[in-house]
Formats: sequence, C-alpha cells, structure tokens
Amino acid sequence: MEAAPDPNFYIFLCFGQSNMEGNAKIEPQDLTGVDPRFQMMAAVDDHKLGRKMGEWYTATPPLCRENTGLTPVDYFGREMVARLPKDVRVGVITVAVGGCHIETFMRDSVDNYVKTRAPQWMKGMLACYGNNPYNRLVTLARKAQQVGVIKGILLHQGESNTGDVRWPEKVAWVYNQLIADLHLKSEDVPLLAGEVVRADGHGRCVAMNAIIDKLPETIHTAHVISSEGCTNGPDNLHFDAAGYRELGRRYAYKMLSLLGYPVFKSVAVPADAVTSETAEPGNEYPKIDSSRRAYFRLHAPAAQHVVADICGKKYDMQRDETGTWTGVSDPLPVGFHYYFFWVDGVQVTDPATDTYFGCCRQASALEVPEGSEGDYYRPQQGVAKGQVRSFQYYAGSTHQWRRAMVYTPAEYEQGKKRYPVLYLQHGMGEDETGWSHQGKMQNIMDNLIAAGKAVPMIVVMESGDVKAPYRPDKDGGNQAGLSQYGATFYQVLINDLIPTIDKNFRTKTDRDHRAMAGLSWGGHQTFDMVFTHLDKFSYCGGFSGAIFGLDVNKTYDGIFSRPDEVNSKLHTLFLGCGSEENMGTSKLIKDLRGAGVKVEDYVSPGTAHEWLTWRRCLKEFVVKLFKK
Repeated sequence: MEAAPDPNFYIFLCFGQSNMEGNAKIEPQDLTGVDPRFQMMAAVDDHKLGRKMGEWYTATPPLCRENTGLTPVDYFGREMVARLPKDVRVGVITVAVGGCHIETFMRDSVDNYVKTRAPQWMKGMLACYGNNPYNRLVTLARKAQQVGVIKGILLHQGESNTGDVRWPEKVAWVYNQLIADLHLKSEDVPLLAGEVVRADGHGRCVAMNAIIDKLPETIHTAHVISSEGCTNGPDNLHFDAAGYRELGRRYAYKMLSLLGYPVFKSVAVPADAVTSETAEPGNEYPKIDSSRRAYFRLHAPAAQHVVADICGKKYDMQRDETGTWTGVSDPLPVGFHYYFFWVDGVQVTDPATDTYFGCCRQASALEVPEGSEGDYYRPQQGVAKGQVRSFQYYAGSTHQWRRAMVYTPAEYEQGKKRYPVLYLQHGMGEDETGWSHQGKMQNIMDNLIAAGKAVPMIVVMESGDVKAPYRPDKDGGNQAGLSQYGATFYQVLINDLIPTIDKNFRTKTDRDHRAMAGLSWGGHQTFDMVFTHLDKFSYCGGFSGAIFGLDVNKTYDGIFSRPDEVNSKLHTLFLGCGSEENMGTSKLIKDLRGAGVKVEDYVSPGTAHEWLTWRRCLKEFVVKLFKK
C-alpha cells in the first residue's frame, strides 16, 4: 500500500521563459545555506550535478536545467521555508524555455509552435522537455502529487508576448488546463505572475506590465507580483542576481499571505490624511491625518528593519511585498518637527521631504497644521514681502569667510531710510538658515509690519558656531557666561558681523536701535553677549533659552545685582518658553525679578522645545522692539 501524500509537503509548479529559467550568474551566496526542507524535482537530467529527471534534490541552483542561472524560484523557496512552520517542506518543479511565447505551454498549440514558430536557437531547450514543455510539467506534477500537495503555480512570461492583449486569456487557458489535468481546485491553487523588468521605465518589454497587471481580471485567483525596484542586467530585459532574489521573495510574500502566514502587517492610511507641506513635489508622503498622526513611507527592498524617529519616539515601520515600508506615529503636537528614518541601524533622511539643518545635520521634517491661528507665520495675500538674502562676509576674528542670512523689510528697497537691527540666533545643532527655513521668520515679520504691530527692521541671523555637537569634555560646562560652546562667535559678532552689517546695510548704529534674541542655545549666547555689552544692545530676548546656572550676584560681573543699571539700559528683557518644556525659564524669571530686574514673560500654550514655541515667542517679542 502506497503512502498517502504528505499534506505538509507544499508543491509549486513554476513555468515561463528566460527570467523563470534564470539568466543571472549564480553567486557564492546562492550556493550556501539552502535548507534541506526546500526541495526541487529535476525537470531534466543534469549530468553535471548527477540529477535525474523526476527525482527530488535539495534546491541548490540551478533549478531549471544545466547552464541556467539564478531564478526567482530560488529565493521564493528559501523565503517560504524560512517563514513556514518547521514541519512544512517546500518542493518546486521548474519548466522554462528562454524566449518562448505563452503558446509553448498551451496544450493544443505547442506542437505547432515547436514546428513552425520556434527559432533554431530554441530547439535544443525544447528538446530537453521532449518538445512539449506543458506535457513535461504535467507529468512531473502528477508524480509530485504522489508525495505532496500542489499549493500554487508561479509564472514569469510575457516578454515574447509583449503587446499581445489576448495574453491574459491565453494564460487563463494554460492555468485552467493545468487545474483540470491535475484534478485541482482553482481556489486552492492560486496563480502568481511576475511583472517583467522595469529598468526605471526603460525595460525592453516594460509595456507588457500593463497587460500582465490585468491578469486578475481574467483569472480570479491570479495575483501579480510587482517588479518595481527589482534591479536588472545591462540588457534591460533580464533581472540581475539581486533582482531575482528580491522578486523571488515577493512571490513568497504573496504566497505566504494566501496560505495564512502573512509576513507583513498592513498600515491603514485614513482617507482624511493629507500630504505634509514639507513633502517634495511629486511625493504623496509624509501625510498627516485629522488626529495629527503622521504616516511615513520609504521604498527600501533590501532593508531588514526600518524605524521612523520623531518627537523623541521611534516607530517600527511595516514592509509590504514590494519592499515599501509604511509607518504611523502617535498623535503629534501641532507645529514643525524634525524626523529621521533608521534603516538597519543607520540614520538617514526621508528622500520624500525637504531637508532642514537641525540636530547637527540635514534632517527631514514635517509640519503638523496648526489651523488658522498659525496665519501669523504664513504668507498672506496683499502683504508686501521682505527679502531674506544670503550675505557672505569675511571675519578677521576667525580668519574665515562666513555667511549670515539677512532679512530686510519690504520697504527697504524703496528709499534711503535707515533701520534698527535685530540679531537673531538659532539653537544648538542648527544654522543660520533655521529662522527663515524652519521658523518662517520672514512671514512673521512681514505680517506684523503690515499690520502696524512691529516697526520695520533688519534681522540678521548667523550660524553662531553651534552647528557641531556640544561636547562637555571640550566645550566646558553649560553655565551662563562660562561655556566655550559657540563662544568663538562672540568676537565675530562684535568685531566683524555688526560692523559689516552697518557698512553694507542702511542701519541705525546706536545701541537704542540694536537688539539681540535667540532660541535655546541662541538664548544662552544672547545673554552672554547682551549682559557683557550693554553699551551695544538695548533689547534682549530669550526663547526657551539655555541659560543655566545663572547667579544673579556673580554671573556677568554681577550685573543683575545692579538692577537699576540693567533696567535703565535695557528697554526690554523678554523671556518665553513652551508650557510643555522645562528649560528653567520660570525659575530664571523668578530669580531675575527677585533681584529687581524687569522681565516681560510669555508662555506658549501646549508646546515644548520646538519651533512653534519659538515662532510664537518671536511674534510676542518683536512687537516690543524699537518703540521707545
């Protein structure tokens, strides 16, 4: 009595043309690590490897015939056994003929095709299958059914039928005939058909993909395997080894899902999600939904683990069958947020978004819409626009060429009037573009000036020498007046930048018309400069200022122990922060007021150490400037 077929031996029939038989060179990595649970039935005798037709072997390539190469079936099987339960085996039977038309596998057409249409160079390949590839596939499949269960059919063919709109019908004929001849049920045996080489739109047969994609309309159990991103050889017709590996895995991912072993968790993107304003043109992601959740997408087929890192939290992204990763965040605060991807442990930017210098490097970012209350930092119709220009200058203090970004109000170009100046600094790990790029400073200024709330002024933004990471061991402590981090900027500001701005722009050069403010470490620099140069500045602002360890009796030569001097020289001292951060601003205000120093304060509701806090602080600060 013969043993019954093993229900845990899954058999897959694989047929097609050159990309199914394998055209890429088999590389050393493809010859090792093949799990014995992955078996192949030889479809022809292979004298080099000692294989006999109809016998089972561990599926070490080549899987088709002698002198064929790597095929999608190789990594289809490897991925299948890696993902399936350990008591499941996978067997494949590959019958493929390079360059053949689909008629080669149509039972009633194959004889005519071999005799009248097959080119001479194909004759030897056809002869390997007794001049009837379809019959060979069925014969071997019947033998395989004695020991296992046919679970699916893999097809890669179409290059020779490019433009044939009847191709789906012809494939359906082959599929249905296989189902009938092998006494199968189509619902139990899906057909997986792979797209042909894309080559970034330059594949020699890429037009066939539109026809292949229609196959599920003809065969309800058919599924199309995308070739997007699968690399190819120089002929733009065949995949290279890496492309075969990836395409094979994609076949496996789909089959595993159909068998009830899904590899990927889908991420549902709600219909109300809209593309972030920071996305580069032509990109759909990142997106933000009405709950302020962010959705990210990255195409990285070779990656094993991708994470989205935003607002201090990391979110695992989910891969789909084509190698596209999608992730979703928790609800985010409104405003501007830097983010990164971690791809297999390497931090990278999102190629779909604009980049901003932050975190000591170029960073991706998205804007969570604030609503109409944020119109103050958005350009408005009918509001005259000022300019932000890149201004290069030489600093003798550091013997280097440097750059400042300089805002001039809309009216600046129309006369000879002179203007007060605000020196505005960004934070640690950012640069001189931060206030205009991330902070939208120019829109804030334009809108406030147009509304008559702010005096027209020039705003100067410089790198401040804080682009590099802070190093406590070399930069000293972070106490106000003591840290060396960014201290090289102080001489530049006094000896080079202010004189150069006064020389090249129409400025009012007295201290009553000069202000300085900064966010985070820029606030630290502002305090260090203003309170050691009250002869040059009469307004001071700190936005979430990193003003640590300030001793009102000692810091800056004890200036705060002389409150009358500070109050008489400083027209406005402004300190602001976000309600959700803890930079010590409230304690600083308390200490200064306790010393008798006048301080105007502001708290940004619902925001932390982020650009929305600092936009709001700037809006509150500049309306107080130069009105005395």
